[in-house]
Amino acid sequence: MKAVILHGAIPDRAPRDELDTLVQVDAVRQALAELGHEVAVMPFSLNLQEAARVLRASSPDFVFNLVESVEGSGRLLHFAPSLLDFLGLPYSGSGAEPMFLTSNKLLTKRMLRAHGIPTPPWHSLDDLEADGPVLESPHIIKSVWEHASVGLDEDSVLMADRRETLRDACLKRSTTPGGECFAEAYIEGREFNISLLAGESGPEVLPPAEIRFVDYGEGKWKVVGYRAKWEEGSFEFAHTPRSFEFPPSDRPLLDALSETALQCWRIFGLRGYARVDFRVDASGALLVLEINANPCLSPDAGFPASASQAGMGLRDVLQRILQDMNTGPAARAERTRAAAPARAITYREEVTEADKTSVRRVLESTSMFYPHEIEVAVQLVEERLHKGLLSGYHFLLAEKGGDLAGYTCFGPIACTSASYDLFWIAVNHKLRGRGLGRVLLERTEAAIARLGGRQVYIETSNRDQYKSTRAFYLKCGYQQEALLNDFYGPGDDKIVYVKRLGGKA
Repeated sequence: MKAVILHGAIPDRAPRDELDTLVQVDAVRQALAELGHEVAVMPFSLNLQEAARVLRASSPDFVFNLVESVEGSGRLLHFAPSLLDFLGLPYSGSGAEPMFLTSNKLLTKRMLRAHGIPTPPWHSLDDLEADGPVLESPHIIKSVWEHASVGLDEDSVLMADRRETLRDACLKRSTTPGGECFAEAYIEGREFNISLLAGESGPEVLPPAEIRFVDYGEGKWKVVGYRAKWEEGSFEFAHTPRSFEFPPSDRPLLDALSETALQCWRIFGLRGYARVDFRVDASGALLVLEINANPCLSPDAGFPASASQAGMGLRDVLQRILQDMNTGPAARAERTRAAAPARAITYREEVTEADKTSVRRVLESTSMFYPHEIEVAVQLVEERLHKGLLSGYHFLLAEKGGDLAGYTCFGPIACTSASYDLFWIAVNHKLRGRGLGRVLLERTEAAIARLGGRQVYIETSNRDQYKSTRAFYLKCGYQQEALLNDFYGPGDDKIVYVKRLGGKA
């Protein structure tokens, strides 16, 4: 097959982290050639029109996306998968949306918090506009957008007890490489990297790695910064070895790190390969530092080292990544429709502009909802379209013959660790009584479980028209948890049902 390796264009006098891109490209090119592919290499810049022209002319069977920055900026790395989606070209790794969400550390942290995943407390520049005390000290000043520890070292850590001090430090560092900054509570403790690789039955956790801080005396901050990663003659580079050796007593911690990393994969919709970085404090609490949706594949990088511990070389890794190829939403939908038997039910999770009309039609066909309720349902579709995963709304849509047959809308309940709301479940009136509602509910419960949910809550009315709906929930294993009298109106009570996934009471 014909492949194009896409990488960020390397400027003259590029820093060490950007030059490493060429080492990575050469390693991937050689491994793809050994797998029998015809390989071309293409730099990617802000000249998107030229990039589109060259890719169209090359007509590759797939693109291996190694773009980690564009014009030296990490905030633009999602441009590459966005262009590939636009061109309809299959490509390796995660799509544009997870690339954007994980490249912005503040968006990542907000998503993690929304899903109950622990991450160190932080202050954005907006948070620091008003003066006053801050509770956590010390703090580490980080770039919002840049990975590879750009702009990060132990002098990024400072003691501060007022917002003004942190704000000044963030503004000062925002003028250096890395751009916009934020302040994150410094966590004293152990640092772990959990690498994830796609497999036939879902993502696989590769052997965990710990970054050890050797001979770090009191007063020296434990930071895996730029020197530790790139400056070979520095103390930090020589004294932060990667280790895969752990005592048996660490097994519960390693299991918890692995499970949390898998939750991150599901929450952000990652594909192919990824790495999740953690700090574990003195009490044993784990906190996600960041998520790397396209970790480095250079021979001396952490991801290949972890794969090697699992007995896999780079060729094995690339085969697994290519088997989880990202074909883009439109191509995946077309492939699903083409492969489906005539009039079969197919399922998808991405929403489209057309779903605003389709959802409205399904709900109207049931004759069970007020117009204002239907408007709310359509607004949730719009929220997902505009905000993506940040909306907190997930969808499962069932289609038959190209038309929406039924759907569910669900999402995590704020300020809970593993509770989810099922906001909507509806089936077109013409298809009711054929078991589609039960299948939708079962698939939705499975999706919630993959996201780390442990219980599902459903709210409905006690009006007579919902009698069959309430019977359906009970038949599907839900139990009445609460009754709120006159909630919707006089004589219109709200009933809350719950199901604890896994069958636990």
